[in-house]
Amino acid sequence: MTVKAEKVAIVTGAGRGIGRAAACALAREGYALVLAARTFAQLEETRADTGLAPRDALIVLLDLADPNAPENLVGAALDHFGRIDLLINNAGWAPPRTPLMKLGADDLDRMLAVNLRAPLELARRCARRMANQTEGGFILNVASAAARHCPAGEAVYAATKSGLIAFTRACFEEFRGSRLRTAVIVPGLTDTTLIPQNKRLDRTAMLHPDEVAEAIVRMVTTPPPLCPLELVLEPSRNPLRA
Repeated sequence: MTVKAEKVAIVTGAGRGIGRAAACALAREGYALVLAARTFAQLEETRADTGLAPRDALIVLLDLADPNAPENLVGAALDHFGRIDLLINNAGWAPPRTPLMKLGADDLDRMLAVNLRAPLELARRCARRMANQTEGGFILNVASAAARHCPAGEAVYAATKSGLIAFTRACFEEFRGSRLRTAVIVPGLTDTTLIPQNKRLDRTAMLHPDEVAEAIVRMVTTPPPLCPLELVLEPSRNPLRA
């Protein structure tokens, strides 16, 4: 049975970090949610944190490295809610910093799949559906400051996030005059488990996931043309210790 909801958001990587914070913030804005990630227990914690009933916060367990994952995720959202108003392409993956010549093929393939192929495919499928809705829809991609700073040891990760920014810019031009909107947020170092413990990092100076989530909500709720195409979010002080 389809659950009726006025606004429905898909959030990938919703089990922790920015994804969990974004899900909670969107729930406060009145969104029903489709929570996607690989770990069921983490998604259950996120759903509990949102305060939403299970019928209003659908858990979809999947690995975005699986080529079938985008189709399965969009299908599950439509089967349950019958609509998609917002896609938050937040999920990302990277191994610890590794020189390119030492990077394994499996790690390279997983970064390309999770950080680039899956968001593009999700956007393509959601855009098709959103274009037929009276209210249209919004696709918000979460990139990374690695795309701007291009640190050593993160060549492929930086390339995937740069690709996501370029994709967003091209979609912005393509969607002109339609009911579709797109934007990208580019956070600096954020205190999540994606960044391992490192004595050179002052984690108290890093962005907090809630700060990124607040920026996401601002972008989603700001009407065009005031909503920026690209929002760069940097910590107020440098987290790198001298």
